[in-house]
Amino acid sequence: MDLQIDGHAVVVTGASRGLGAAMVRSLVAEGAVVLAAARSMDALKSLAAETPGRVLPVACDMRDRDAVAELVDTCLAEFGRLDAVVNNAGIAPAGKLVETDLAVMEETMAVNLLAPAALARAAAIHWIEVGQPGSVVNVASISGLKGKALLAGYSASKGAMMRLTEALSNEWARYQIRVNTIAPGGFATEAQAAVLGDPVTLEARLRKIPARRMADPKEIGPLTGYLVSPLSGFVTGSCFVIDGGEVARL
Repeated sequence: MDLQIDGHAVVVTGASRGLGAAMVRSLVAEGAVVLAAARSMDALKSLAAETPGRVLPVACDMRDRDAVAELVDTCLAEFGRLDAVVNNAGIAPAGKLVETDLAVMEETMAVNLLAPAALARAAAIHWIEVGQPGSVVNVASISGLKGKALLAGYSASKGAMMRLTEALSNEWARYQIRVNTIAPGGFATEAQAAVLGDPVTLEARLRKIPARRMADPKEIGPLTGYLVSPLSGFVTGSCFVIDGGEVARL
């Protein structure tokens, strides 16, 4: 299927590894150019080297909301356009809340909620000013649908991201700016190394997933491409769960 995004410019955060890198590769394969943002410049440069001239690596700390918003100007300066943003960057510090400093939760909210809001806001300001349609894709988690023990801050931030998606989709639909959420479940990424590397832990994790496997990061790419594509022009305010049936069985 032609997603009609050839030549489109997309900003992807958290792009240096895992789901972010997979989404960048998928978008580039569909013809888009991508500003790939993350803290690890070395990993971003390696990703960019896979398709020279198609990926712009930009170091960015998601805790710096001004730097996050400036990604829009950088994309416009480099590619001359901006068609979509994918808010994928996130942190998931684990621990019992009674034993955790609330500063950890504040940082989680800053990275997982306020940074996406800052990037979406900057993009929307541009699109409204020039009268251009746009798409925002927020990558949340099934932990935002069902809060998980030891992940109170992460679960709260991802649940809030889903509500942010709904609110902004209502605010911006009149401008042809769409806002949607992807809620991934268990994916075989570097972030799951502890699970993947321990057969006992992995077996316990897979028992919770009806599909009885972890997802390949490549499996999130086509959905991302569809949501940034004009083919999904009537899709906004929606949450797309991609979890092998885990939430459905709860």
